[in-house]
Amino acid sequence: MDSAKPGELFNAYYYAHDCGEPYQRNQAWLSLFNGFAARIISDIGPETVLDAGCAMGFLVEALRQRNVQAWGIDISEYAIRNVHPDFQPYCQVGSIIEPFPHPRYDLIVCIEVLEHLPAEQAEKAIANLCQHSDDILFSSTPFDYKEATHFNVRPPEFWAEGFARNGFFRDVDFDASFITPWAVRFCRQDKPLVRLVHDYERRLVPLRIENTELRNSALQMRNQLDNLEQELLARRNELANTHEALQQHELLLNKQDAELTELRRKLENIQSSRWWRIFRRLLGQ
Repeated sequence: MDSAKPGELFNAYYYAHDCGEPYQRNQAWLSLFNGFAARIISDIGPETVLDAGCAMGFLVEALRQRNVQAWGIDISEYAIRNVHPDFQPYCQVGSIIEPFPHPRYDLIVCIEVLEHLPAEQAEKAIANLCQHSDDILFSSTPFDYKEATHFNVRPPEFWAEGFARNGFFRDVDFDASFITPWAVRFCRQDKPLVRLVHDYERRLVPLRIENTELRNSALQMRNQLDNLEQELLARRNELANTHEALQQHELLLNKQDAELTELRRKLENIQSSRWWRIFRRLLGQ
């Protein structure tokens, strides 16, 4: 990536082709960010929010429409130009590795951003995020290597380590999956290590048990489906055999019916013949 002009990668082509569905002001994207905003307010309740990597400001717009003081920054000049005019004063071009417009925010949201940065810049970005808030809602794809601007796709544990080095740990009781399945809420923690271990184990063990039980249940269902398929195959074979027997029986009936029809025809010919009439007279009929 050209570090001198990083924002140029995120131009009109990027937003039209590299975000899955074209990233533009339409009902699909607005509905998605309205949903994010509603959950952020109901589940976290911040008064001030920074969307770090805000693109066209849809989350800022949705939050401010709900009376939350929200701001956004993004490296893309193109994206900031396309923020709704009513919300452009709250969104600006900027890098997430540089100091933010305000010193502190109740919450920073960073959705699918750090995978776009080289590793050394991503580390600086994490430190910068952690300097400006005690509460960070974070998501970065762990598997999308195909997108051309994804220079630093990492598994979730990589990011967890980066935040841990800055004193931030997963809020194990918060479900951030309304953002993405891999989204995490990282919070500044000053708990002793033993309490952090306790909290992680408290959440990990039930999930592991649940996973084991679900896997066992899936295997049982698989076996049941296998048995049902075998039974269905046997019934289909029986039906095919019965159908073949019926066809043979129908052929026999058709043959017998044809023979009976032929006998009736012959009898009718005999009964309508001159010799039959003579024979009946001889019999006195």
